[in-house]
Amino acid sequence: SQYLKNENRILEERVNERTTELKKTIEELENTQSQLIHSEKMASLGELTAGIAHEIQNPMNFITNFSEVSIELIDEMCEELDKGDIDEAKIISKDVSQNLDKITHHGKRASSIVKGMLEHSRNTSGQKELTDINLLADEYLRLSYHGLRAKNKSFNADFKTDLDESLPKIEVVPQDLGRVVLNLINNAFYACTERSRSTSDKDYKPLVTVSTKKFKDQVLITVKDNGTGIPGDIKEKIFQPFFTTKPTGKGTGLGLSLAYDIITQGHGGALELKTEQDKGTEFSIYIPINKS
Repeated sequence: SQYLKNENRILEERVNERTTELKKTIEELENTQSQLIHSEKMASLGELTAGIAHEIQNPMNFITNFSEVSIELIDEMCEELDKGDIDEAKIISKDVSQNLDKITHHGKRASSIVKGMLEHSRNTSGQKELTDINLLADEYLRLSYHGLRAKNKSFNADFKTDLDESLPKIEVVPQDLGRVVLNLINNAFYACTERSRSTSDKDYKPLVTVSTKKFKDQVLITVKDNGTGIPGDIKEKIFQPFFTTKPTGKGTGLGLSLAYDIITQGHGGALELKTEQDKGTEFSIYIPINKS
């Protein structure tokens, strides 16, 4: 019937719209990547761009797959209409509709990743928002890992999370706290890589653990590694601007200095370090729950 043909045409237009949106998202991603590279404050995010590309690939794959299946379904629906089987055509149209819902869902996921990138490339301090710390910690751990994997194929380390499900949301500047967590995780993976390169212990297994818990009236975020550790003589200098233990070209020396300022001045919290040479390092971030 003419009605079903019109419906069919509308469905095809929707698929085309989603494809256009996907192309736009890819363009936004490319633009955002160039902004990240030029942001000095986010030098550590250079390692993350590959991880973000990996994360965004997932929803994009879903969008592509559901679009392709929808096109096939529309062809099937046309065949059923030609046969005069309107009931079967209606069933197929529901499948197409469900696919379009999925395309919308994954399109929004891709857009949220791009939005996050835009936020992290800003130089302004930003506003405090009620934030799910578990989600933030988990996301940055995965992005850091995938970014390092993409940059260095020989990179090999395990990671795990121990997140307190009862943790309350707290008021933080998410892009600033994200910078701190990312920097600590990148450093942890770096320390593990260095130890695995230098150790003669064949049983050594690199591991980075990110954990959260409520500690009195504070939220505690811990980033722990079993890497090289930090020698005692330089432990006191670790939060000083431009001090770095990494070789030339491997770090700006600003990461931990900025991290310290963001936590202590920006959030009224504390950043503490425990380390033992050749055993590992643990950074603890304390953020007051009720402080605005």
